[in-house]
Amino acid sequence: MDGIVTDVAVGVKRGSDELLSSSLYNSPNSNMSGMVVTANGNDSKKLRVEDRMDCPPSRVLHIRKLPNEVTETEVIALGLPFGKVTNILMLKGKNQAFLELGTEEAAITMVNYYTAVTPHVRNVPVFIQYSNHKELKTDNALNQRAQAVLQAVTAVQAASTPTSGTTASESALTPAPSPVLRIIIDNMFYPVTLDVLQQIFSKFGTVMKIITFTKNNQFQALLQFNDPVNAQQAKLALDGQNIYNACCTLRIDFSKLVNLNVKYNNDKSRDYTRPELPAGDGQPSMDPSVAAAFNKDSSLLGKSQGALSPLSAAAAAAAAAGRVALSGVSGTSSVLLVSNLNEEMVTPQSLFTLFGVYGDAQRVKILYNKKDSALIQMADGNQAQLAMSHLNGQKMYGKIIRVTLSKHQTVQLPREGLDDQGLTKDFTNSPLHRFKKPGSKNFQNIFPPSATLHLSNIPQDITEEDLRVLFSNSGGTVKAFKFFQDHKMALLQMATVEEAIQALIDLHNYNMGDNHHLRVSFSKSTI
Repeated sequence: MDGIVTDVAVGVKRGSDELLSSSLYNSPNSNMSGMVVTANGNDSKKLRVEDRMDCPPSRVLHIRKLPNEVTETEVIALGLPFGKVTNILMLKGKNQAFLELGTEEAAITMVNYYTAVTPHVRNVPVFIQYSNHKELKTDNALNQRAQAVLQAVTAVQAASTPTSGTTASESALTPAPSPVLRIIIDNMFYPVTLDVLQQIFSKFGTVMKIITFTKNNQFQALLQFNDPVNAQQAKLALDGQNIYNACCTLRIDFSKLVNLNVKYNNDKSRDYTRPELPAGDGQPSMDPSVAAAFNKDSSLLGKSQGALSPLSAAAAAAAAAGRVALSGVSGTSSVLLVSNLNEEMVTPQSLFTLFGVYGDAQRVKILYNKKDSALIQMADGNQAQLAMSHLNGQKMYGKIIRVTLSKHQTVQLPREGLDDQGLTKDFTNSPLHRFKKPGSKNFQNIFPPSATLHLSNIPQDITEEDLRVLFSNSGGTVKAFKFFQDHKMALLQMATVEEAIQALIDLHNYNMGDNHHLRVSFSKSTI
């Protein structure tokens, strides 16, 4: 018990339980053993009570109401986006922790951000406030696990941002991390697509490029962020996590590559900075019926307990990395600006149907004074990014459309009683949203626009000829057709991608009789 200093001023918020009981001080197994806290010159022998608002800013933060099974990594992930994390002390019996940041400024930014955006760890809201400790000193021997995790993070951080305290020999031991991650997926019982990876990893920063491949009978991917710091945060938070319940485990390392050279935009590789790249020929692909069959028990992207759910706090924090405003406003806009539209043909409904392939469009507004442009509000920033990466540069009604992120945060509805000629439509409560249901198989079937369409919900009495005639009437040529075994689904190939886009706009949700509404989406297969 040598080295225990009992003149510790430890902070808890008013009205909460006392952080440390006398038994905790005297317990030989306590994490507090050997802890020395420099408490701003205060020699008080008793525990002090503090409130975030009353307590002056400090680079030591006190985190409360943590879930029982929380790990050091998850607590560190809360602080990482805001700067260097220099120390951590876990009080697991009390569901609390202390986190020390490198600077007071970083701590102020973190507290301000989490005041506006409540942090969650494993879907549980946690509370963060300034401690009245100015410094946290822990006995490494008695706080080993937490220190080991912290050192691993610090080694990576020090490599990317050398500090004055880093010696040349230490820097040599840790090569600068790359913005490129190498991802291996173990226990791959469900298919993992390029778009699934983009959706998961984009929570930590801008994903620029992805290449997927199979090596040693394992699905692998190389994924490039725009910044090594984002790659580091994603690795810290996601390594060892499952994409779906109890399977598809992510194993993540830094790649030796610092830049990926992507030649084709298709289901195997994607350069989100160059939407004009060709799709390439002869790409092997998986039948969409196989992906659909995997829907059972899947819980994609942490939509249910047990699959990536611990990441909500880390994802929220990391999404703020590099763009944290003190007001708490952060993240990507969910509103898209679409321009170069065919103003004679386009309607809010046609835009809703097309953009609805990549997310749940909430509102669509064709601009009154510029009818070749429209604003589309998606459900979130990820869906907006997904729609932009897939639809920018595609042809709609004979014109190549341009899709960019808008500076607007929402699409305004017209004032009541004002006639805007039907240019604005609110789809918030539309029954046609494809992604409203958590873990929906539609998440697994997001593919770039292609000439081949996947049809489902086909009535039993509908023939191949019926469908060929129906799709020919949308103004295109049906090149090939194939029913699936049960005749409820089919693949239908149009002559061009533009014709397929037109057919999807015209015929998705088409009433085939007996209340059977045809469902149409792009396929990655060819017939």
